[in-house]
Amino acid sequence: METRKFIAAEKKRCGSHNCAQAILHTYADVAGIDEELAMNIANAFGAGMGNMEGTCGGLVGAGLVLGKVNKDKAASKREQSDACIDYAEREQARLKAKTKSMKQMRQIMTKFQERNGATQCKLLKGVGTGKVLRECPDCVADAAEFLEEELSQ
Repeated sequence: METRKFIAAEKKRCGSHNCAQAILHTYADVAGIDEELAMNIANAFGAGMGNMEGTCGGLVGAGLVLGKVNKDKAASKREQSDACIDYAEREQARLKAKTKSMKQMRQIMTKFQERNGATQCKLLKGVGTGKVLRECPDCVADAAEFLEEELSQ
């Protein structure tokens, strides 16, 4: 996949998207959703979950993409294996997709933390410290970069 991190960062930079929307909208086709749905799903997750107290919206957007991509991959494998799959096997596939998404998200969060010194919006923006660690468009670019690394594996 050719990098889309600059596209995602520009969506945030120009003010048309919050951080979560910039990621989910940029990768909507990868997640298998339409762009309008992506904008609506992520509209409350900007500014650190709406109040700068939570996780960077770019990271939230990356997590939303991972969850949908891994769910669809698990569903595709189930459909190929047997049309008459039972409930226990469906739940096992769902758990496997969830576990994979969580592991990938942990990797993204770790890399983001190492690069930027924080994952919380408030700390990244320097609220209370006066020291901005990273501007929002750059946080979005970082989240996109790390998402792409996980998607390529």
